[in-house]
Amino acid sequence: MSLTPLDIHNKEFKRGFRGYDEDEVNEFLDLVIKEFEILIREKKELEEKIAQTSEKLGHFTNIEESLSKTIIVAQETADEVKANAKKEAQLIVKEAEKNADRIINEALSKSRSISIDVEELKKQASIYRTRFRTLLQAQLEMLESDDWDKVTADDLEIVPK
Repeated sequence: MSLTPLDIHNKEFKRGFRGYDEDEVNEFLDLVIKEFEILIREKKELEEKIAQTSEKLGHFTNIEESLSKTIIVAQETADEVKANAKKEAQLIVKEAEKNADRIINEALSKSRSISIDVEELKKQASIYRTRFRTLLQAQLEMLESDDWDKVTADDLEIVPK
């Protein structure tokens, strides 16, 4: 039987010769004591559970705060790493562009130099060709001249028979 405040309030004791029946009052008081002891024990257990739950909640709240801070730090670090990587990439691109410009300028310079050398070789080849043609024409003229016939005729007379 569960005792409620209304039961206690409505409880009437039989009147005996000298008042209430003492045994009945003592029985009821024993019942009230047992119920209150149970309630007090339950209350204490609930308070302990509340304290444990509060402690766990505090622990998890601390973990949540730590995780939030860690996430924020990780995000800031990631942003910083990303920014540094972007800066480094820009520096690499600028360096590559400078190297590309230098290589292009060197290639253009070599190309001009080679072009000048080719033109010089063409001029020298033309001069050589002209001189060689002149030499050949002179030789042909010499072969076609009457002087050559004289030289060969004189040679034939000198040869002993």
